[in-house]
Amino acid sequence: MLSARELATFRKQLLAWFHQFQRDLPWRRTQDPYRIWLSEIMLQQTRVAAVIPYYKKFLERFPDVQTLAAAPQEDVLRLWSGLGYYSRARNLQKAAQQIVAKHDGKFPTHPEDVLDLPGIGNYTAAAILSIAFGQKHAVLDGNVARVLARLSAIRGDLREPRRWEKLQQTADALLDTNSPGDWNQAIMELGATVCTPKSPQCLLCPVAQFCEGRKLGIAEDLPEKRKKRATIQVTLAAAVFTDKNGWTLLLPPPTDKNQAGLAAFIPTIVSRLWHFPTVSANGDPAAKLRTFLKRFLPRERIAKWKLAPAAKVRHAVTYRDITIFPFRINLKKLPRIPGAKHAALHEISVLPVSNLTRKVAQSAETAAIPLSKKR
Repeated sequence: MLSARELATFRKQLLAWFHQFQRDLPWRRTQDPYRIWLSEIMLQQTRVAAVIPYYKKFLERFPDVQTLAAAPQEDVLRLWSGLGYYSRARNLQKAAQQIVAKHDGKFPTHPEDVLDLPGIGNYTAAAILSIAFGQKHAVLDGNVARVLARLSAIRGDLREPRRWEKLQQTADALLDTNSPGDWNQAIMELGATVCTPKSPQCLLCPVAQFCEGRKLGIAEDLPEKRKKRATIQVTLAAAVFTDKNGWTLLLPPPTDKNQAGLAAFIPTIVSRLWHFPTVSANGDPAAKLRTFLKRFLPRERIAKWKLAPAAKVRHAVTYRDITIFPFRINLKKLPRIPGAKHAALHEISVLPVSNLTRKVAQSAETAAIPLSKKR
């Protein structure tokens, strides 16, 4: 632990560094809790550079919590499309609706009320309350935990509950209660730009003199790596129907009611968004897809359809390493499938789709397209 004098110096140096070198990010130009909340949700497991354009477009369409709460969910997901982790968008809108219903459209200021909102945990609540309202709550996320682990030379799995609780206590003790919002942003900024996971720039660190990990020569080895879940290989096949005008069809987001015939993991892989007919395809992908289509479209003359293979697509979702084989099926008229929607193949993003579905569409666009016979 730092002495009172050392702690004062630590805080002063870190805040001075932040005020001089902080990145100019759009959510740092406001104290509007709605915008700060939106940025924090978007930044979960997503790089800053990827978030900025989504943040700006999202605010153009949903400038306040009332607009977001009242919007069709499909519009929300479409604006989120490509950002990934779509449960964030669903929870964001649910929370907006709760704010309108329970708090007259004003973001709550009591921690218990904030934590009651869907998609908000301890870190996000502390970030919003400190930055938007100046409340004295210390944040603890991956960046902050890494900084603290190096400062105190902490070994072991940081996510172990008792160790994480101790890290939170350390974060609370370091918090500059005179400037909690700036302090939290400063220590997060330090972890994001200087005290990085690999090759930390210790020579540029404004508080390097307090770092036990650096003194012991083990800063780069901290925090210790967690054991990762073994990667599972998944092979899929997708049917990309097109007509003479280049229109295709997409199936609605999978639910328990409409995912009959799908492998249990496919809804997760397509992020429960609009998607092409897709099936697990270990073995011969074309044969597996044709068998699936015979069950899925029993009234169609599947045997006469020509499946034009497109370039295979690689994708990763959490611990799954996915290889998907798209097949383009060109017909005079698209099949009639209850709940399906039509879109131009090169503009499927008019619907909320995942990056995987977008990759499949791009691959299918380049495939040769012999015309299949259809009743």
